Amino acid sequence: MINRLKTLYELQLIDDQLDELEELRGDLPSAVNELRGRIENFNSQINEKKKEQENSTKTRMHNEEEVERIKSNQKKFKAQLYQVRNNKEYDALTKEIDHLDEEVTRLEAQNQALEEIIQKLKIEIEEIVPQIDSLKSELEIKDADLKEIIKANEKEEVKLQAKRQQVETLVKKPDYSAYMRIRKAKGGQAVATIKRSACSGCHNVVPPQRQLEIRQNKRLYNCEYCGRILVSAEIAESVETEVA
Repeated sequence: MINRLKTLYELQLIDDQLDELEELRGDLPSAVNELRGRIENFNSQINEKKKEQENSTKTRMHNEEEVERIKSNQKKFKAQLYQVRNNKEYDALTKEIDHLDEEVTRLEAQNQALEEIIQKLKIEIEEIVPQIDSLKSELEIKDADLKEIIKANEKEEVKLQAKRQQVETLVKKPDYSAYMRIRKAKGGQAVATIKRSACSGCHNVVPPQRQLEIRQNKRLYNCEYCGRILVSAEIAESVETEVA
């Protein structure tokens, strides 16, 4: 049981050091990720606007071709007006010409609206591009700072990670599951010691009888207030001396 307790405390010490290295990075990792997300979002907006531009341009071109076709038909129908033999034929041709006029008017109005959309999208894209450039510049600076910090602590972190893996293999699976659950719930500290008759994690007083039981190192005890795993001061001092 003593080795079991010592291993858990040693794992906590290693994780404390890894947490300190993580803290050195500050909010840079989240800032870098946020900037990348914003850039990606802006790029998606540009792609969507360009696609809308492309579709609008294709529709305009199709409409222009249709207008040319209609006007060509109109010329033929107008020429036929001079060849009609009765009012019925004349009225039919006139009605068809008027219908084509309406279709041309509709298509031209649609093209005018499409042109306005295309120009509006162009302006919107032009407004987004400088924002992306600004974010990229900011990202470049923050990413360089983050890489510098990571590089400065890379050797130490690799060493600690290797040591952690080694210690982790010595921890019983139920203990490790409990350790990780408490660590996640308590901001990283899953194992606490008894200092001045209190839990070093939450600072609540541990009853004398429970302190005595913890010092006997016969089983795992959790703080009645915060739930952290409690180890005796003797266990803590022994591990700290060994890893020093």
